[in-house]
Amino acid sequence: MTHEYRTHNCGELGRKNVGEQVRLSGWVHRIRDHGGLLFIDLRDHHGLTQCVVEPDSGEFAKAETVHAEWVVRIDGPVVARDEEAINRELATGEIEVRIVKLEILSKAEELPLPVFGEPDYPEDIRLKYRFLDLRRDTLHANIVKRSQIISSMRNRMVQQGFMEYQTPILTASSPEGARDFLVPSRVHPGKFYALPQAPQQFKQLIMMAGFDRYFQIAPCFRDEDARADRSPGEFYQLDIEMSFVTQEDVFEAIEPVLLGLFEEFGEGKKVAEEFPKIPFDEAFRKYGSDKPDLRNPIEMQEVSEHFRGGGFGIFAGILDKDEKNAIWAIPAPTGGSRAFCDRMNGWAQKEEKQPGLAYIFWRRTLPIDGPIDQQMFENLSQEKKLEYWEEHAIYEGAGPVAKNLGPERTEEMRKQLKLGEGDAVFFAAGNPKDFAEFAGRARNRVGSELKLTREDEFRFCWIVDFPMYEWDEENKKIDFSHNPFSMPQGGLEALEAAKTDEDLLALKAYQYDIVCNGIELSSGAIRNHLPEIMYKAFEIAGYEKEVLEEKFGGMLRALQYGAPPHGGIAPGVDRIVMLLCGEPNIREVTMFPMNQQAEDLLMGAPDTVSNEQLRELHIRLNLPKVKTDS
Repeated sequence: MTHEYRTHNCGELGRKNVGEQVRLSGWVHRIRDHGGLLFIDLRDHHGLTQCVVEPDSGEFAKAETVHAEWVVRIDGPVVARDEEAINRELATGEIEVRIVKLEILSKAEELPLPVFGEPDYPEDIRLKYRFLDLRRDTLHANIVKRSQIISSMRNRMVQQGFMEYQTPILTASSPEGARDFLVPSRVHPGKFYALPQAPQQFKQLIMMAGFDRYFQIAPCFRDEDARADRSPGEFYQLDIEMSFVTQEDVFEAIEPVLLGLFEEFGEGKKVAEEFPKIPFDEAFRKYGSDKPDLRNPIEMQEVSEHFRGGGFGIFAGILDKDEKNAIWAIPAPTGGSRAFCDRMNGWAQKEEKQPGLAYIFWRRTLPIDGPIDQQMFENLSQEKKLEYWEEHAIYEGAGPVAKNLGPERTEEMRKQLKLGEGDAVFFAAGNPKDFAEFAGRARNRVGSELKLTREDEFRFCWIVDFPMYEWDEENKKIDFSHNPFSMPQGGLEALEAAKTDEDLLALKAYQYDIVCNGIELSSGAIRNHLPEIMYKAFEIAGYEKEVLEEKFGGMLRALQYGAPPHGGIAPGVDRIVMLLCGEPNIREVTMFPMNQQAEDLLMGAPDTVSNEQLRELHIRLNLPKVKTDS
C-alpha cells in the first residue's frame, strides 16, 4: 500500500476496480450479519462502500467487536457483486471489498443521537452534538451543496466583471435598523467597536475610491431574534456594488447570476426566466405582501363598489365609516364548496385570530322562468340537454354574503373577478394597511390548499418603488423605511417640495428587493451620492447635522471629494441555499448554527469571562437582578 490510510475514497470504487487491492478508511455506517457473513458499510465524506468479512477470515472476530461510528481502516480486494445483489442507488453498488485486514483507528462511545437515517431529534441535542448531526446524509449533502453554490457564485461574479474585496470586521457602530454586536476596546477605555451589520458604508467607499465592480461573500452580524429564514447573530450575503449604473443596470447584472445558480442547483425544477418588476404599492394591492410568491397565480382585487350603499350591511357600514376603508377580494378558483369555504373561515378564526373570512361561491342552475320547464328539459336528448345548459344556465352565488348582496351585484363581481362554476372568493374588509398582510396570508393559504401554487418551480420578481419614508408610530415621527443611503426619486427637488407628512410618505426611492418563491433574497438601492441630498434626507428623518457627521463622517467626507453614481444589492447566501436545498429552516443549511436563544450549545457561547479580562477592558458588570420566589 502506498498510503497509510487509503488508496481510494469510499465513493469512487466501481466495476473498473474489480481485482485491485485497495485500502479504505472511514466511519462504520452500519453493520449487518447475514447468515455468517458480516457486512460493514464504510462511510467517508465522498460516499459509502460495502465491505464483507467471512467467518473463516482471521479478522472476523475483530470485526464482530466493531460498532457504529467507529473509525476503521480496511484492506482487501475489490470484487463484483452478484447481479441480484447490485444496489443501483449507490455509486459503489456494483462492487464490495472483501476484508483481509481491519484496523480500528478510533472507537466511539454510545451516541447521543443516531447518525444512520434521518430521525427528527430535539434541537438542543442536535446542536450540542453538531459534529455528529453533520454526519447525517441530508445535512452533510446540504453543507456540501452550500460550498458548491458559493463557489459557483464567485465564478459567476468574476465572469460578470466583478472583483472580490474584503472589508473590515471591526468597525464603528451605526444606526442601520438592528442592534449592533459591540466589542470593547482594551487600548481605548470606554470605547467600542461594532461588528458590521453589513458592509454598506465600506462598499460605497470602495466605489468612491475608484473601483468599479465589487463583490464579497460577506459575513454580517445583527443582534436580533432568530427566525426560520435567518440565524441569530450572523449570516452571509453576496454583497455587490457597482459604479455609474442605473437601477436597470443592477438588475441586468444580477439576474443572470441568480438564474444560472438556480438552473445549476435547482435539481430539475423549472426556473422562470422572467423577472417581473412590481411596484411596492401594487405588490400589497395584488398579493398583500412585498414578498409575493408568484408561483401562486391568485391576484387580489378591490371590490368596494359592489358593496357600497347597501346589500351586505356589514361591509357597507365599514365603507361608510372611513374613506380609507376598502373591501378586497381573494379569488379562489376551484374552491367553490361550502366545506372548503368553512375550512378557510375556521383557519381565519383559530389561527389568525380574525372575526372570520366572508365568502361567496358559485354554482350554475337553470332559471325557473327559462324557455322550457323542468319536465320539458328532462325529455330532451343528452346532446340537446348540454346545448340548452350551455345557452341558458345562470351563475348563482351561494353563502350569506351573496344572499344579502343580491344576484345582480354578485354577478357583476363574478365577472370582474373572471370566476365561474365551482369557484369562490373570500373577502378582507377595513383599512388596507391593517388587513393587507392577513389577506396575503389568506391568498397563500388558498393557493396551497387548492394546489394552485406550482411547487416544482422557482419564480423571481423585483419589488421596486419603495417608500423613502414611513411613519414611526412608537416615536410619532417620520423615519427611513428602507435604507437611509438610498437616492430619493426626484432628488433634492423632491425632498424640498414635500411640505407635509403625507407628501413625505408619498415619496419613492430607488430601492428594490429581489424575491424568489415568497422569500426576500435581498434589498438593494441606487445610493445617494450627493452630500446635500444626504443632509436633507437625514434632516427629514430627525437626524441633526452633527449626528450625521459623527455617525457617517467617513461617508460624508468621501462624498465631498467626487463620488460616482452607484448602486448595489446583497442577496442572502443562506436563504439562496435554503431554497435550493428545499429546506424550511436555515439551520439545515448552516454548518454550526445557534439555537433560537442565540446560544452556541456546541462551544458554550456566550459565556462568562474572568474578572481579569473585564479589568483589562475597563468593564464593570451591571447585571439585572434575578427574581426569586418570596
